[in-house]
Amino acid sequence: MKQEALMKARAIYYSMFSRFFVYSKDITSYLELINILKLLEENPLDPTTKEAISSILDKLDSSSNMVLVQEFDDIFHNPQTKNVRVTASFYDEGVESGKKRVEMLQFLAKTKIRRNEKEYMEYEDSIGFILTLMAELIDEVVAGKTEYENTQHCIFSSVLNEFIDEFAKEIYEHEKAVIFKDVIVILKAFIGFERLFLEVSKPVLKMEEEKKVSCATPEISEEEAARRARNKALKAKGPKQPDANPDDIAYDVESDV
Repeated sequence: MKQEALMKARAIYYSMFSRFFVYSKDITSYLELINILKLLEENPLDPTTKEAISSILDKLDSSSNMVLVQEFDDIFHNPQTKNVRVTASFYDEGVESGKKRVEMLQFLAKTKIRRNEKEYMEYEDSIGFILTLMAELIDEVVAGKTEYENTQHCIFSSVLNEFIDEFAKEIYEHEKAVIFKDVIVILKAFIGFERLFLEVSKPVLKMEEEKKVSCATPEISEEEAARRARNKALKAKGPKQPDANPDDIAYDVESDV
């Protein structure tokens, strides 16, 4: 029973996040979002997330979604601001519709769920689609379709987990993020819980990997290595005899490294 309650709670969180990251002017979906936030405010993950949820509710208009829609546009679509990219492929390869989209299509092929191309224009590896799909898969598991347990675990571990931290950082640091800054506080806490629940490790950010690579000793050609070896040998011998012409002293002033 406890396991089922946890699964239902996970589905609620994924459903809430999907409503933040799927563009929609549908007021019904917006009102559902507010109701979910009120529910989670009473049952938060921790005091920090409770504070973030309360902050979001204070900023949202209970009768209009225009404030949220405007901030969504400013972060993801406004040509006058930096647009945060939303696909796993972009964070993996720097391109849209890459290998991560192929992975998502392969996962979808194992289910009866498909993207509604008329209503949802983003790719299958976009953050909104992934979050929505995770909510649906967990609901299916709760309903008894245990074959989806492995699918939702694999989507989290090999797709969502790999880029969610970089995506969250981009939003949190965005100049127009106000409501979404609080959303990221909740998202990061939830992803931390998911990693524990699903026993998935946090990946190393690609930016950190690039820093490690940039600090490594650069490779050199055999010719350059031979030149440096000759320089070191000459320096080890010391200068020639005093009567030698200074122009004959064959020191190379370039660095040994």
